[in-house]
Amino acid sequence: MTINKIISTILVGSIFTLSTFGTTNVSAKSNEDKGYEISKQAKERDMGWGDSQASMRMLLKNKQGDENTRDIRIKSLEVTGDGDKSLTVFDQPRDIKGTAFLSFSHALTPDEQWLYLPSLKRVKRISSRNKSGPFMGSEFAFEDLSSFELEKYTYEFVKEESCELGNCFVVAQYPVDTKSGYKRRLVWIDSNEYRISKIDFYDRKDSLLKSLVFSDYTKYLDKFWRAHKQTMTNHQTGKSTVMDVSNIQFSTGLAEKDFNKNALKRVR
Repeated sequence: MTINKIISTILVGSIFTLSTFGTTNVSAKSNEDKGYEISKQAKERDMGWGDSQASMRMLLKNKQGDENTRDIRIKSLEVTGDGDKSLTVFDQPRDIKGTAFLSFSHALTPDEQWLYLPSLKRVKRISSRNKSGPFMGSEFAFEDLSSFELEKYTYEFVKEESCELGNCFVVAQYPVDTKSGYKRRLVWIDSNEYRISKIDFYDRKDSLLKSLVFSDYTKYLDKFWRAHKQTMTNHQTGKSTVMDVSNIQFSTGLAEKDFNKNALKRVR
């Protein structure tokens, strides 16, 4: 799920969101087949959006209830045959204004990610072994901000049950990348529109680490669902991060040239 959807999701995924294809064959022979087909359906329903831009307010809360907010702009580009590209720019507060994060998601090779820190005036590449680290002090990890690609996981259908979006399939997704910070994630996908309701993330010891809940969905262009609120709760630390998304726009004219690591320092 991408800060895409944010920040799919952001986001999510890489976040994350969905339109209208056929019906998933949940009567497939094995639980592996079922899990894959449901996940494939969710992915296919979110194909064809092209490019988008959005505003986001990030609310960070610690165990004691202290809060900090950050204002963000996000640009996203759908890439045919590969993972999506996204550019995240921080506008507030003043001490991190101008910080920019560029992510190139890939289906079959490791994601590429860069972070520009204006205080240091340099671009830092995020190595694959650090992908499980926290993004800008939030409860989102760097790997949470890449787009969802089918090839990144193996699958298992777990069960079907009621959820906040009605009735949901519950699918276990196991990262193929051995450098992932997760052993698995459980994903609740509603059986009608194939929107993601919740994701539970399990650490490498297979203990529940955190949960991401998607809410306040709106359909755009009569086919693409977007959650305007994403809440990530860390069960091991008591911290949480809420992303409130607004001003979502599609077909804004973005192109490959707008996602250039050499131009990160000039992002405004």
